[in-house]
Amino acid sequence: MKNNNYKLLVVDDERDICKALEFLLSREGYSVVTAYSGKDALEKIEKEAFDLVITDLKMEGIDGMQVLEKALGKNPNLLIIIMTAFASVESAVEAMKKGASDYIVKPFINEDVKMTIRRLLEHKKVMNENLALRQQLSQQFGSKEFVGTSNQIMYVFEVLEKVIPTRSNILILGESGTGKGLVAEIVHCNSQRKDRPFISINCSAIPENLLESELFGYRKGAFTGAASDKKGLIVLADEGTLFLDEIGDMPLSLQSKVLKVLESGEVLPIGGTSQTYVDVRVIAATNKNLEELIAKGLFREDLYYRLNVIEVKIPSLRERREDIDVLAQHFLEKCCKENNKNITGISDEAMEVLHNYSWPGNIRELRNVLERAVVLATSEKIELKELPDKLLVMKEVEGDLLKNKIDSYEKKVIVDTLEAHNWNKEEAARMLGVDLATLYRKIKKLGIIES
Repeated sequence: MKNNNYKLLVVDDERDICKALEFLLSREGYSVVTAYSGKDALEKIEKEAFDLVITDLKMEGIDGMQVLEKALGKNPNLLIIIMTAFASVESAVEAMKKGASDYIVKPFINEDVKMTIRRLLEHKKVMNENLALRQQLSQQFGSKEFVGTSNQIMYVFEVLEKVIPTRSNILILGESGTGKGLVAEIVHCNSQRKDRPFISINCSAIPENLLESELFGYRKGAFTGAASDKKGLIVLADEGTLFLDEIGDMPLSLQSKVLKVLESGEVLPIGGTSQTYVDVRVIAATNKNLEELIAKGLFREDLYYRLNVIEVKIPSLRERREDIDVLAQHFLEKCCKENNKNITGISDEAMEVLHNYSWPGNIRELRNVLERAVVLATSEKIELKELPDKLLVMKEVEGDLLKNKIDSYEKKVIVDTLEAHNWNKEEAARMLGVDLATLYRKIKKLGIIES
């Protein structure tokens, strides 16, 4: 994208600064609009689309911080640079915590301004290209559920792109709730077998004595209750895909029969005397460490290598926290549609909790949390009160841990200073830069006792 395709808004109640920046940036090829107040800036942002905003921090009426918050509320992806005097750098840092992309200090150097803008716009271009790639892959794979922009998920997409056209068996690894079943469906629905059956079975959800008959079927009279022939799932999946979920829970006695299917394509139903031959692509998934199960004699090594022709590792949600925003927004929109609710977003406080939670249930748990919040919500945004108590308790625990660490560090500093001055509190207070009364309060609060 050329510079003249980028539209910038310069905001400052000092007209000379606006004009200087307009002249400087126009010469760089940018399309520049100016605003001489925060109110004027917000009106322009409401009516026009900008790629980047440069706003002064200190202005009469609506200041730069308010411009920042309201502009990001309208467009969370908008790049915003804060201008500030040197004495207010601390406020600029606070603005960056609230979403500003960068800040420049007045009086600014022209080259620094140009370089900062160029760097931010180039980064945005790369991010947009990555997003376009993700959307392209998602459309190609026919899935709107498996979303994300993290490097881990982009790598999964790259692996799938190479694996899908082949006939190879696939082993999908990952914790419960990470989307292993969804990946299996993506593979099938985009493979040459997409018009044939996709048969799925959870090996941990069916009792051992029933799992074999479900997979292999049986002949009439094979056992009490077998009143007629029944085809097994393996035969039903012929020319299609068989998804064996939680393969790590499959009984050893059954593993050898599954191995034979993989090696020869032969299926012998319970009570049967003749083989049926099938052409099945097997995708297996587990949340267990199969190599550890092999070492314990609970999983066949030869079956493991037959299944693990291609391994796809799905990262846990805590390993891809940068995807929480896009996943949360996706589930919010989906749940709003399902429940006929009109909720526009998630509050900053609630989103912070979502980012900090450990998500042991992964994406499945995140979806459940968002569905609950949508059902309970009474305003246009999801607030803290709509989140489950366990998420809020974790936030409080983490806050307490931080407070304890701060108190512990503060206590050590005070004790070390007192000991260095033979517990002379007047000298210690002077060295610490606090008045004597403050030092006495700290000593009492932290339980410091002279040794």
